[in-house]
Amino acid sequence: MYAICLEQVSLWRRTQEEFSYDLKRTMLSFVEGKYRQPAKNLVLDEVDLFVAAGEKLGIIGGNGAGKSTLLKVICGILEPTRGSVGVWGKIAPLIELEAGFDPDISVFDNIIFYGVMLGFSRGQMRSRVKSILAFAELEDYTLVPVKALSSGMVSRLGFAIATDVEPDILILDEVLSVGDGRFKNKCKQRLQKFWDANVTVLLVSHELDLIEQTCDRVLWLDKGQVKYIGEAKEVVDYYRDTVKHSASLG
Repeated sequence: MYAICLEQVSLWRRTQEEFSYDLKRTMLSFVEGKYRQPAKNLVLDEVDLFVAAGEKLGIIGGNGAGKSTLLKVICGILEPTRGSVGVWGKIAPLIELEAGFDPDISVFDNIIFYGVMLGFSRGQMRSRVKSILAFAELEDYTLVPVKALSSGMVSRLGFAIATDVEPDILILDEVLSVGDGRFKNKCKQRLQKFWDANVTVLLVSHELDLIEQTCDRVLWLDKGQVKYIGEAKEVVDYYRDTVKHSASLG
């Protein structure tokens, strides 16, 4: 039984330069006859991926390989240009831990709102508020608006919510960089429960030892394409050898 199925998924996205091309400049370029269609990059290129329920899948690759974009497609944040995406179960995405919060409302209300977005009821989230605040170490900030928190506090809050609600699918994108060393160890201990349970986990990390030790299989993405997928140690070893060889040539 699959938890995630991607078939021939491709995604074209506008470049960062074009995202910043504001309306005033666009109108001016029309008037001057210099308007051009926004440039786009192929970020994902015909990706096939099938993840079994309860499987722990690592995702590796260099910067710009499309790892975070792939996770956003799976979560429904981005819609693919072509191909199909099937997901079965509630997803808790730890991709951008500071995203998804309303800065003008309280930490308490954000916990309720965030949980409802993940598919949980208000009653379920109210019963979890105390434990979420305790883990995030934000008990004294319950009624404080999120905009008054530091970025580190907001990241801790996002991590605490997503890992407290017990999802069917957990998406992790370099989340172990949250907080200081003590809090990182606290996060690792909490994540262990997902490895011990029948939760599907997708883990993006540059920590290859962590990927090799905790994942069943590994997907190697390169320029938006599936370079290799297979047993964790085999793929990580292949990736390390390739990177080392490229470095020696450079």
